[in-house]
Amino acid sequence: MADKKTLVLGATPDTSRYAYLAANRLVRSGHSIVNVGIKTGEVAGVEIEKPEAIHSDIDTITLYVGPQNQPPLYDYILATHPKRIIFNPGTENGELRRMAREKGIETLSACTLVMLSTGEY
Repeated sequence: MADKKTLVLGATPDTSRYAYLAANRLVRSGHSIVNVGIKTGEVAGVEIEKPEAIHSDIDTITLYVGPQNQPPLYDYILATHPKRIIFNPGTENGELRRMAREKGIETLSACTLVMLSTGEY
């Protein structure tokens, strides 16, 4: 399986959150990650950074930020220009989906954890 470098947007050190579980599962599945969020700390051995530095080598952004909190992140997400964005349950956003597609970015409404467990990631 090829490494699909993934930016976990909404990363948190809170072990009860899906973003935490996904980051750990991604690393265990052989994918490198970048954790981006408003919390401090680390997840799966990777520090959580603020949404400032643009990473130009991202295959996938997996979203764990609700649609009401996404607008300030639009420029950051689009400037990263991943190959795809996964809108995990509760993060669906038609406006961001349209903007991403206009930039040639694939969008999926899916669950990263399910995709990893079924081999679809």
